[in-house]
Amino acid sequence: MLRDKVIVVTGASGALGKVVVDTALARGARVAAVDFAAAQTAPTPQRLELGGVDLTDPGQANKAIEAAAAHFGKLDALINIAGGFAFETVADGDPKTWQRMHALNVTTALNASRAAIPRLLASSAARIVNIGAFGALQAGSGMGAYAASKSGVHRLTEALAAEHKGKITVNAVLPSILDTKPNRNGWRRRNWLR
Repeated sequence: MLRDKVIVVTGASGALGKVVVDTALARGARVAAVDFAAAQTAPTPQRLELGGVDLTDPGQANKAIEAAAAHFGKLDALINIAGGFAFETVADGDPKTWQRMHALNVTTALNASRAAIPRLLASSAARIVNIGAFGALQAGSGMGAYAASKSGVHRLTEALAAEHKGKITVNAVLPSILDTKPNRNGWRRRNWLR
């Protein structure tokens, strides 16, 4: 089903991003792996790594999407995984955390989507998949900034789906907690993991 489809994956160097990239490649897709971290491998006909990309900057997002489309000749799907997490209570947290969470989770998905839409409209199988979070539906203590930003991703997904109905299928996936090193460190600080 993915054979010869061209997929851009943002946040491709993260724990989830790596799995998504590897799975897509194993199923025959051609993948542009976009991340803020530096690229690790040379381009091949199946894989293009675009490192050092700050997706909070619309210009860098446009440049990355254009590089992917130029390398592969088309674009069929965008998977927005790039994002971040912070645990702070509302009362004791830093207001800058709210800005950072919005930038990392909402603005990255917005900029990548806006850059990809013109290319996706040329595909008969166009898809955007945004990685949200269960926290978008229900925030727990210390999850205010993160949950609010992921709620923004949820609303962005709905707006994109409505605006491009019949042309681009737009969905969000809402995972719960991912087992990553930063999350485990946070769990230890909160005595959730011993």
